[in-house]
Amino acid sequence: PGMYELLDGRVSVSQLRQVDIEDLLRREPVQTEIAAVQELIRGRRVLVTGGGGSIGSELCRQILRCRPSQLIVLGHGENSVFEITQQLGRAKPVAPATPNPGPAQPPATVVPVIADIRFAERMQTVFHQYRPQIVFHAAAHKHVPLMEQNPGEAISNNVLGTRNVVEAALATGVERFVLISTDKAVNPTSIMGATKRAAELIVHCAAVRSGLPYVAVRFGNVLGSRGSVVFTFREQIATGGPVTVTHPDMVRFFMTIPESVQLVLQASVLGQGGEVFVLDMGEPVRIVDLARDLIELSGLEVGRDIDIVYTGLRPGEKLYEELFVGDEHYERTRHEKIFIATNASTVVPANLEEALAGLATAAGNGDRASMVRRLQAFVPEYAPPTPPAESRL
Repeated sequence: PGMYELLDGRVSVSQLRQVDIEDLLRREPVQTEIAAVQELIRGRRVLVTGGGGSIGSELCRQILRCRPSQLIVLGHGENSVFEITQQLGRAKPVAPATPNPGPAQPPATVVPVIADIRFAERMQTVFHQYRPQIVFHAAAHKHVPLMEQNPGEAISNNVLGTRNVVEAALATGVERFVLISTDKAVNPTSIMGATKRAAELIVHCAAVRSGLPYVAVRFGNVLGSRGSVVFTFREQIATGGPVTVTHPDMVRFFMTIPESVQLVLQASVLGQGGEVFVLDMGEPVRIVDLARDLIELSGLEVGRDIDIVYTGLRPGEKLYEELFVGDEHYERTRHEKIFIATNASTVVPANLEEALAGLATAAGNGDRASMVRRLQAFVPEYAPPTPPAESRL
C-alpha cells in the first residue's frame, strides 16, 4: 500500500485476496441434471420477469443455453435489462447435452421489454403480444428493512404485481409458471416475507383453478446476488472495517446463484401444480462465521486488521429462517437435493380476491396499520415482532 494508506489506516481493495463465493458455502455446491430442462425449454417461448436482476439475469443466461425459440426479458429498470440483453446477444450457442437433440433450432430471439408488473393492463398487453409458454416470475422487492419502511411498495409489487402476472399468464394460456419465493415467506415476521407468502398463495390458487403446473420455489440467501450481505461485508473490509453483524446468533441458509437457478429450472420440469420446491442447502450458517470466513479468505485477521461489531436486529428480521409452513408435508424428489411440499396448495384462503382488494385499498391509502392487519388476515402466520432494543456492543 501507499504511504497515505498506511497513515490513515485504509486498506486498498487491490490488496484483498479475491474470494470465491463457493468458499463461503461450507458445503459442496449442488449440481442437478439439466437434460430434462433442455428438453422442456427447447423451441419454446419463455418469459422472465425481473430479467435484469441477479437471479433473473442468470436465469436468462441458462435458459438461452437451452435453445428456446424466444426469450422475453421483462424488467422495470432499463439499464439492467439493456445490460443483460447485450450479454445475451454476445453469447455463443451451446450444443444440447441430450443424446437425441432433434432437429437443429434457429438461434433464439431475445426480446427486451420494459414494463412494470404493478400495471395489470400492461401485463395483459405484453402477454397477449408475445404469448409466452413458460414464465419465470423473479420480479420482486426483497430488502427486508426497506420494505418495513415502505410496506405499500412491497404490497403493490410483490402481491398485486404477482396477481397481475398470474392473471395475464392464465388469460393467455401460459403452460408452466414458476414463482421465485424466499424462506422468509415461512412464518414471516417481516412485511417482505408476508408479501412473498401472499404471492405463493396467489400462485397456488391459480394452480387449483387451472389444473396447470404453476409452482413456487423458496430460496435461502443467495450469495453474490445484488443486496447480498457478502457485498456489504466486502465493502466494509475494503475500507478497513469494522464489519457489522446484527446478532451473534443469527443464522441463514445460503446458496449460490447457479444453485438457485438450477432449482428454478428443475421446478419447471418437476411441477404438477401448486407445489413448493426447496433446495437442500445443508445446515444454516451463522452470519458472524460468514463474516469471519470472508475476512480471513481476504488475507486479513479478525481483531488485528478488521473488527466485527454487533449492531442489533433490524425491523422485521429474525434470528433464523424456516423452509416449510407447518401444514406443508415435504419429501425429497427424484433429485436428492430438492425437497417438495406436494400439498402446499391446500392452504389457499377461500376469500383470496376479497383479501387482495382490501390490501390494494390499504396500500393505495398508505395506511400502514391497515396493511399490517390485512396481511395478517391473509397470512395468519405473519407475526410482526416488537422492535428490539438497539444493541450497542
